[in-house]
Formats: sequence, C-alpha cells, structure tokens
Amino acid sequence: MTTTEPRDTSAVGKSGSKTSPIGYAMRALFAVTGSDFANRFGLREPLNRVAYQGTKTGFQTLGAANRAFTKATGDGKPKRPATSNKGLFNLNPDDEQQMIAETVKDFATEILRPAAYEADKNAQAPAEILERSAELGITMINVPEEFDGAAAERGVVTNALVAEAMAYGDMGLAVPLLAPSGVASTLTNFGTDAQQATYLPDFAGENVPQSAVVIAEPKPLFDAFNLTTKATRVPSGYRLNGVKSFVPAAGSSELFLVGAELDGRPALFIVESDSTGLIVEADPGMGLRAAGMGRLLLQDVAVPETALVGGLDGDEAFAAYRDVVRLSRLGWAALAAGTGRAVLDYVVPYVNEREAFGEPISNRQGVAFIVATMATELDGLRLVTLRGASRAEQGLSFARESALARKLTIDKGLQIGLDGIQLLGGHGFTKEHPVERWYRDLRGAGIGEGIVVL
Repeated sequence: MTTTEPRDTSAVGKSGSKTSPIGYAMRALFAVTGSDFANRFGLREPLNRVAYQGTKTGFQTLGAANRAFTKATGDGKPKRPATSNKGLFNLNPDDEQQMIAETVKDFATEILRPAAYEADKNAQAPAEILERSAELGITMINVPEEFDGAAAERGVVTNALVAEAMAYGDMGLAVPLLAPSGVASTLTNFGTDAQQATYLPDFAGENVPQSAVVIAEPKPLFDAFNLTTKATRVPSGYRLNGVKSFVPAAGSSELFLVGAELDGRPALFIVESDSTGLIVEADPGMGLRAAGMGRLLLQDVAVPETALVGGLDGDEAFAAYRDVVRLSRLGWAALAAGTGRAVLDYVVPYVNEREAFGEPISNRQGVAFIVATMATELDGLRLVTLRGASRAEQGLSFARESALARKLTIDKGLQIGLDGIQLLGGHGFTKEHPVERWYRDLRGAGIGEGIVVL
C-alpha cells in the first residue's frame, strides 16, 4: 500500500489564512498534515498498539466522560450562518475547498489509514487521535464567528468534501472525528441562542468535547421518523426513555443530541453525559468497528425545558430534526463516496499488476467491466451528494437529493465494496488487504442515521 508523501503546505496555509475565516480555521490542519505530526505526539508506535480494551469484554458506565458546560441565557437571537446563492450548480470546488479537501486527505492517508487495522481489531479509536482531533480545525468551520468560530456562511459542500476526504483514509476512524462537527453544525443551524451560548464556545476551542447526534435505535427496519425512544413532559422539562444505538466513541463522549418522540413527532434533545439515568455500554458490530460504537440506555433521564433543539415550538423542533436527518444522510453518502474511492484506487493497480495465464487480469473484459461500473456508480453517488449539499447550502429544498443519496449509498456503495472483494479474489477475503474492512464499513454506511451532519 502506498501513502501520500508529506507536502510543503506553508505557503498555501498562509494564503488560506489571509483569504477567509475558513482558511484561518484550517491553520492547525496544515500544521498536522506533515510527517512530523505522528512524531510530535509520539504516534508512530502507539498507532499500531494503543486501543482501549474495554470493548473486547464490554463496558457499561453510568454516563460517560464528564464536562461542566456553563449555562448561558443568550441574547434572544440565534446566530445563523448566511446561506450562499451561487446560482448554477458548479461541480468545481473553489480554491479554499480544494485546499481543505487535499489537506484532510493527506491527514487521512498518513495518519488514519496506518492506524485503522488495530483500531478495527480492538473496536476502538486510539485515544491520541480522538484527543487531538480538535487540531484539525474542522469543527470550527461550523461555529459562528460570534463564538470564535469561522462560519460566516453555511459550509455544507465543504463539510461533504471533508467527510469524503476523511473516509478515504478510513471510515471507521472518520466517524468519531467528524461527530463533534455534526453536533456543532446542528446547534449552529437549529439551536436556540441560549443553547448556542452554552455549548458552541467549547466547540471552537482546543478541547472540543467528544459528542454525537444520536438517532439510530436497535430494531429491525428502523425508521428515523418512527422512534421508540419517548420524551414525556414533566414540570421540570422532559424525561427520556429508550435505547439508542450506533453511538461513536460512546465511552468517551461528553454530549449527545438524542432523537426522541415528543407529542407524536420526533425531536432532538441535548443530553449531557453525566445525566442521571444515562447508561453507556459497548456495542461493537460487523463494520465501523474503529468508531468504538456503543449504546445509550435512557432510563427516566431528566432534561430541562431548554434542552429541546429548535425551541419550545413543536413545529420548529420537528423541522430541525427532519433537516438534521436529511443532512446526516448526505453525510453518510459523502463517507461512502470517500471509501468507495479508496476501494477503486486500491483495486486498479492490483488488477493491472496481478497476472493470470501470462497477462494482467485487467485485460479480461469481465474484470475491466467491473472496474468501469465501480467508477460509474461512484461518480453517480458523489454527484447526487454534492448536488444535495449545494442546495442545502443555498437554503433550497434538498429532500429529493438526500433520499437519492441514501438509496445510492445502500445499493451502489455496498456493491462497490463487494466488487472490490471480488476483484481481489482470495486476497479479498483476508485482512492482509484493507478492502475487506472497507466493505464492512460500507455496509455500516447504508444503515447509519445521524452522527455525520453536514
């Protein structure tokens, strides 16, 4: 396997910091993409060894990590990034987006991919990577300038490009790294002024809280708009009861945005990890094992009235939940596109170099057609995802594109992984090559809800 050589990004970084808040926010990212990142934090050896052992035997904790969030009242006016009106749908990323995507891809290839095998085996992301994920500056892009962030305009397309580039290294590790950004994006675009003032400053700092938007539930044929987790009104606010699954880095998370049904319609509630009645337990699965997936058991978890995302208006709370689900589906599609590209880039050299009957197997039409189909379906998935992200960024309806992206993720994303396995023959079944892991992760992308919110 080859890795991307370190680049001299100093000139680009300076240019980015001068041109816009996004360029400024990405300064830290350029500082860590060079080869000195792993050496600076002593990750070269630990990346191949360090992982929590808890998920091997299962853990259960009363709450997770604990952080004291300072409650704030706000000024009555939520801070929203402006929607951009770029006119015609343009497939070409601008200079800043290209810079960000390339830099994230360098980080993912050099840092995440070498760590992926052990993280998958241990069903846990290395603690060093999680602790220093804030240095990427990705979360800051989704925090308004009023809270020391860089979100002057909505950056849905940029978030999609970041998710795609991160998953190119490893989707399992990308999920817990991107989850806090999804929380920041949700609070920025749908949170009240008090919710923003209370939580967003932490997402713009150096110690970003591990967190996630939690929607999925452990039941067959799960429907994000038909939740079994219930929220009931009480004099002090709400009480939540139910079980949520597919929670990345569950054991170390400090904040959750939990989907629950209120008055017959789903909504999101802010739940801090030290809430009484919240139990976190390990729940590793077939794919996305490196994400350290867990479950939340909510047993009469009390949250205040101010915990309802979108405010006390039921229509606004439901509208916020609906758009979060749609944005998360675009997020998972972007992850699938990144992993699909990794599969394609891995198998093309393989079929060109692997010989059978005296010639490369790529000379066989049966092989060449499979590779061509993979590339075609990958382009379709990526273009639908970016179109949906572009429409969301402009404040236009993106429901159709979100549904199509999810459908393509389930059908074509999974097929790309399966074809990658087939093209490697017997090697595709072994862990000697990463394609089997990417295939398992692509299966997870087809059932994921929440977490990666663009």
